[in-house]
Amino acid sequence: MAILFDSTNRLFTLQTDHNMYQMKADRYGVLLHTWFGMKGSAFDYSYRIAYADRGFSGNPYDAGDDRTYSLDALPQEFPAYGSGDYRSSALKVRYPDGTSACDLRYLKHEIRAGKYSLPGLPALYDEAQNSDTLIITLEDIRRMFYVHLYYGVMEDLDIITRAVCVENHSNEDIYLENIQSVCVDYLYGDFDLHTFYGRHVKERNCQRTPVRHGIQSVGSTRGTSSHQYNPFLILSNHDTTEDNGSCYGFSFLYSGDFIGSAELDQYDQTRFLLGIHPDNFCYCVKPQERFYSPEAAMAYSDHGLGKLSRIFHRAYRNHLCRGKWTTTRRPVLLNDWEGVYFDFDGDKLIQMAKDASELGIELFVMDDGWFGKRDLDVSGLGDWVVNEKKLGCTLKEISDQIHALGLQFGIWFEPEGINEDSDLYREHPEWAMQIPGKLPTRSRQQLLLDFSREDVRDYIFTHICQVLDSARIEYLKWDLNRSLSDLYSAVLPRERQGEVMHRYVLGLYDMLEKLINRYPDMLIEGCSGGGGRFDAGMLYYTPQIWCSDDTDAIERLSIQYGTSFGYPVSTMGSHVSHCPNEQTRRIAPLNTRATVAMSGTFGYELDVNKMSEEEKEIVKTQIQEFKEYYDLIQYGDYYRLTNPDAVEAYHGWEFAAPDGSEALLCIVALQIHPNGPGRWMRLKGLKKDSIYTVDGKEYAGDVLMNGGLLLPTATEEYESFRIHIVENH
Repeated sequence: MAILFDSTNRLFTLQTDHNMYQMKADRYGVLLHTWFGMKGSAFDYSYRIAYADRGFSGNPYDAGDDRTYSLDALPQEFPAYGSGDYRSSALKVRYPDGTSACDLRYLKHEIRAGKYSLPGLPALYDEAQNSDTLIITLEDIRRMFYVHLYYGVMEDLDIITRAVCVENHSNEDIYLENIQSVCVDYLYGDFDLHTFYGRHVKERNCQRTPVRHGIQSVGSTRGTSSHQYNPFLILSNHDTTEDNGSCYGFSFLYSGDFIGSAELDQYDQTRFLLGIHPDNFCYCVKPQERFYSPEAAMAYSDHGLGKLSRIFHRAYRNHLCRGKWTTTRRPVLLNDWEGVYFDFDGDKLIQMAKDASELGIELFVMDDGWFGKRDLDVSGLGDWVVNEKKLGCTLKEISDQIHALGLQFGIWFEPEGINEDSDLYREHPEWAMQIPGKLPTRSRQQLLLDFSREDVRDYIFTHICQVLDSARIEYLKWDLNRSLSDLYSAVLPRERQGEVMHRYVLGLYDMLEKLINRYPDMLIEGCSGGGGRFDAGMLYYTPQIWCSDDTDAIERLSIQYGTSFGYPVSTMGSHVSHCPNEQTRRIAPLNTRATVAMSGTFGYELDVNKMSEEEKEIVKTQIQEFKEYYDLIQYGDYYRLTNPDAVEAYHGWEFAAPDGSEALLCIVALQIHPNGPGRWMRLKGLKKDSIYTVDGKEYAGDVLMNGGLLLPTATEEYESFRIHIVENH
């Protein structure tokens, strides 16, 4: 069984194929954390806890004269504020009398077959019912307040998920001021913390720092997971590499404010927490009501960062992304944005689509500018009415003509945004998120609609559906181009304004779920100025997310490298754009732009009418090659062979079939030196005893993995190579 319970010792042991997680309700009912790491005997690991008389670390009253028992030093599963533990807490509540001390003790537990789900929130799923659920209930007896800790044990995926449900059985309102979905207490503190920071057009840069005494944290208070920090974090040993060493991955399935922190305490113990950021959060739980925290997924690897990433890749591809597009090959698309921006009409779009169809492109996407009064980004947002004057025809006529060319048709929306210069704002200014009596903060000349309100969501949903129902549309790009601020909802009382940010995210999920149910075959791509909402929560609703607004292939090497630590290639929206690049003015070969974009969902974002005949022939070949390698790229095991920010000459990555039968090696030359040395790249994921053919030559698998493959010599800057390795039969 995946979940073992020793009733004598009140010991819970959760086991996956290779990992183990353990906790124990001790003699006082305190739930102690005892182990997370490599799978071993289901022994009581609480023997590792050192009890001592700690100065200035208090003792619970029921411990009597035992001064060695202090929550300030013990490893706990879900520490609450005010319990005598002065480290960061996983829970803080405010009771009706204004106090916040919470004394949680073990009450009961339940073991269920199958993986739990969460109402209104994304969660990993297991349709084959190979997973199990453990629910441990803690109670604050004097307050009639209950905490249900949810654990999903996905045995064959090596994933354990966490979520929390709080329940108010009193007769008065209780306010949640902080709730974290994960707390893991380690009895030692010799860790590195890996985080992924950035900014707009430069997302998910890798940062690795030793965990020092005090609290290190990253997070977002922007209302989205943000470009600046990502809700995926890693703890590792100092000597952990791609292929060796221990590491722990933590992923938050949530698209709003978050905080992840590592605290090294006075006794060299490490506490890791991950959950909703408390700065913009205060939630009222009324009598007999429940509140569910978002889910977090955890994994452990004893074979380095690469294995850890592949655990998450497999889980998210097959047990987070949903619907038709989980397994169906996604079309190669052309998005018109960087090709024409707002400067287009129907004839221009049809001509672009015509040329695209001749190249083998399968989906044409009409981006921003097709609705309302929208020739720049300063007006029209919120008016989801087709501008037939600009197009010169109806949307159905555009769609019909594009489908007649053999293409599918897609369209861009930004449902959450609103311009002050729009009919919707003039009619309903109170629907925009802004504080009464205060001039709002603008961003990109726009405000945001209050998606915490059901009436606002219903209005936008109705108008979007009217557009989608008016024509044949197979793809929707859901964008958001600013952070949230001026938090206020006109329909909530003042004492509940702290709920706005979380209710906004729940409203977003509610609307996306309705779209999925109404249009189950539609491919929805998430976007927030590129990678501003690239998180596991969004992947539950949108199986791919635009990775970054930076389409420069060389910049994308670092962006996609950082993204790969927590997310699979199949989720990364990546396109070939024109040169010089719009963001950097860099010139990279067309073949290299395709090599990088193929390590994602693959498409083009340029004006194909302006391409030369030679370039068009190259594109035809690229598209055909991507289709041939599709399964290997999208479903194969991904290996980071080098770090693009640390190497001088060549950057490489690899896709290997799970059975080791073939691989695709991708190389980009970052620097060119005359009369340079030879370069080799060691491959991974092959069968050591098999023979493989590479460019007509035969090699043993162990030779390619140990000795490496001699790389072609680059003759121009940023030249790239795609090398197919095939097992002989």
